[in-house]
This record gives sequence, structure tokens and C-alpha cells, in this order.
Amino acid sequence: MPSTSHPRTQEDRATRRADRTTIISIWSVPVLVIGQFAMLAIVPVTLALIVSLRHAHLRGLRRWTVALAAAYATPLILWAIGPERAPSLSKDMHPAFAALIVVAALAAAAAFHLGRRRPSTTGASSSERSDFPATP
Repeated sequence: MPSTSHPRTQEDRATRRADRTTIISIWSVPVLVIGQFAMLAIVPVTLALIVSLRHAHLRGLRRWTVALAAAYATPLILWAIGPERAPSLSKDMHPAFAALIVVAALAAAAAFHLGRRRPSTTGASSSERSDFPATP
């Protein structure tokens, strides 16, 4: 029996799933870093980076997820190559690096949410603008 779902619907689902994965990952990074689970933050950082690089509609978010990954990778690499490693990344990480990671994650989250806004209609007053896209 052929599937009754339309390809556009499947694309919409994939887009929503990618958006959801990305934003949950981005918001979980500062929570994990502040909560002293910095080593576990490697999972959401990697997920956010991979999803933003793979999906074209997240093109505007790529530079922010790359910045987040770089901010996270710096203390991770310093911890890994350090001669006197602490038992966890959270204990070894300088507070400035933790703050940098949190700020990078918040900037990426803001870029995601602001990128989702639709540009306003030029020349129309606020009462004439539609909050919903035009139907075909």
C-alpha cells in the first residue's frame, strides 16, 4: 500500500526534528557546564555542530555552532594535554572558559531564535502585516 504522506510533510518533519535537536542541544550546554557536567557537554555541542552543518536551513547558525564548538574544544584540549589533569573537566576548567562557553551557547541560542523570525513586510503598517505566511 503506497504511503499517503506527502514529501513536503516529510521534509517539514525533518526540518522540525533538526530544529528541535539543535535548540535543545544548544540550551543544554550552559546547563551542563554550570552544573559541573562539562565533559557530558561534548554530546550536545557535537550534535548542534553536526546538525547545523548538515541542514541547509540552519546555514545562519553555522558560525555560531562553530564558535561554540571552538569555545568548548579549547579547555577540553588543554585538559587532555595538561601534565596534571584533574579527575574531571569541570574541576580543571578555568572559570573564564566556562563563562566563554556559556556566552557562546547563549549567543547561538539567540541566533537560532532570532533567525526564526520572519522579516517584516516593507511599507506596511503594523496592522497590515500578517503574522502568518500566505497560503498558496
